[in-house]
Amino acid sequence: MGTIFTLFMVLIMIASILLIIMVMAQNPKGGGLSGTFGGTSSAQFGVQRTNDFMEKATWTLGVIIVVMILLSVILTAKPTKSFQNAPARKEAPAPQTAPGANSVTMPIPTPAPADK
Repeated sequence: MGTIFTLFMVLIMIASILLIIMVMAQNPKGGGLSGTFGGTSSAQFGVQRTNDFMEKATWTLGVIIVVMILLSVILTAKPTKSFQNAPARKEAPAPQTAPGANSVTMPIPTPAPADK
């Protein structure tokens, strides 16, 4: 059980680091890594493909991280007892009422121990 959890944690960390690298390589104005390879215009040959690859890789890594987190929770969760198999709860005993008391519940005083 512990090795599965450790494996998922390592894979999630690797995917997270790759996602950080992908996001940092993109430029919000459209340049980014593609701007390094021949200008900032996305109409040049190969540059549009780079932008598409970076965007698809970013989305794919995000989805992979979410799926791995959900799988790690599902696969490493401890099974719980169902309500049908759970032992019946004992109810607290009803409080004792004093004789002659109508609907008011009054505790019966306990006698003090006698001194010798």
